[in-house]
Amino acid sequence: MSSARDEVKWNRLADSMTYFHNHFKHEFNAVYELADGSFTKRGMSLPMYLRMASQLAKGLTAHHTIEERYIFPILAKRMTMFSDDDVHLKSHEAIHHGLDGLTALVRKWLDEPSTYKPEEMKECLDSWREVLFKHLDQEVADLSGEHMKKYWTLEEVERIPM
Repeated sequence: MSSARDEVKWNRLADSMTYFHNHFKHEFNAVYELADGSFTKRGMSLPMYLRMASQLAKGLTAHHTIEERYIFPILAKRMTMFSDDDVHLKSHEAIHHGLDGLTALVRKWLDEPSTYKPEEMKECLDSWREVLFKHLDQEVADLSGEHMKKYWTLEEVERIPM
């Protein structure tokens, strides 16, 4: 039986990831909600709104790069869902396809603001929303203490950088 203190240690990775993932969900939802042009009611110009969307793309890209470079290779040694040809990296690929589309639209609208179309922004975001949110939740579940106990000792989990 694990102590409460041990459970905190077992869940450290999931808890850390939850913090970042909730931030990305919040950012995504804000970009989506404001896509209809209501960003102006919050004192934002179109370029400010588009920078917000760009920050979402840059933040997710940085987050995934860190995961893929430093965390997934360690986890993949025992947890196949983090290996190169499995669920989490495939989700990253699908998300980045959506991010590429978002980035292209942001560039287009920064260059030609009069061409901004709320429905086009929402359509782009809708195209990868489900894979993003499912991935964010699944990754946290896979890093839960309960799940980690199947593959690692507590001492090993404590050495995983995050």
